[in-house]
Amino acid sequence: MAKYRIAWLPGDGVGNDVMEAARIVLDEIGLDAEYVPGDVGWEFWKKEGNPLPERTIEVLKNTDCCLFGAITSKPKEEAARELSPELQGKGLVYFSPIVRIRQEFNLRTNMRPCRAYKGNPLNYRDDIDLVVFRENTEGLYSGVEFHPVPKGLKELLLDQHPKMARFRDIREGDLALSCRIFTRQACQNIVRDAFDYAQKYGRKSVTVVEKPNVIRETSGLMVREARKIAAEYPDIELWETNVDAMCMWLLKNPQDYSVLVSSNMFGDIISDLAAQLVGGLGFASSANIGDGYALFEPTHGSAPKYAGKYKVNPMAMLLAVKLMLNWLEETEKAQRLEDSIARVIREGKVRTYDMGGNSSTLDVAEEVARRMG
Repeated sequence: MAKYRIAWLPGDGVGNDVMEAARIVLDEIGLDAEYVPGDVGWEFWKKEGNPLPERTIEVLKNTDCCLFGAITSKPKEEAARELSPELQGKGLVYFSPIVRIRQEFNLRTNMRPCRAYKGNPLNYRDDIDLVVFRENTEGLYSGVEFHPVPKGLKELLLDQHPKMARFRDIREGDLALSCRIFTRQACQNIVRDAFDYAQKYGRKSVTVVEKPNVIRETSGLMVREARKIAAEYPDIELWETNVDAMCMWLLKNPQDYSVLVSSNMFGDIISDLAAQLVGGLGFASSANIGDGYALFEPTHGSAPKYAGKYKVNPMAMLLAVKLMLNWLEETEKAQRLEDSIARVIREGKVRTYDMGGNSSTLDVAEEVARRMG
């Protein structure tokens, strides 16, 4: 029996291509694992009306962690039009399978390392090494939304908050409402994870990125909890900045920052910005971590026009494998893999099109595997 059981979810588009690349390096590194395939993605939405079938949930429940490729998501009207004819008109509503997995398995922490590997021609600068911690289950991605806004809810809001008065005469069908939901526990969890990481890896600062001067209650809760937790880590500085200013400072002085922590949507935005500073989404890996389960993925989309062409950069996927190995406490294997990735990038002989080369997805994976030997 294998030491680990790993859910294997390629998903859509180039997810299959990059997962094939991941398997090349996993086989080379000799991880003692059984890879359990699962169905997820757009084809299952079209055929079954469910992009994350219950059988796949069962796969996740019976594995140690998950490796995930890429997913296609479209607006609800477009998604409804693509359902097979027998499913049309049944009131089915598309949801993001990756968001559902995060919420159902309480994968509350999203960690996105953004490191500039020397020799990468796409680096903004070569001295960037920051990590974004993003709360992964709440905020504006909680999924509590209304359109039209129910009359009773509108009346309740009018009664409870004076600033609703200017919407009094707007018809319910002309209002849309998305709830930005924070809990104290989730704020504490994500901030503590960021400080624990900083302490473990000798990083000197944690920057909380919010907007408490305008979004006073939700961002305010996050910042207040960050200040309390920071007091428990006297050797680590707490920096505070507004999300709009953070975008400016990341372009001006990205080398000054080490660990960033934010809520769900703000963290999503700044982690993509940070990823572009170190080469783009082709280098952006992500760990979705809960108390007993974790999912690892590249953060790029499914890029359907490239599906099956083995054209895209697999480095984000390979770096996601490295994150998984660290989570499994296979630290020696994780370090070997990262060292090999860094060497291949530095030498620059095998590169995909985005880096100015003409190597395929699998060429890069095979070169990384070869350099581990």
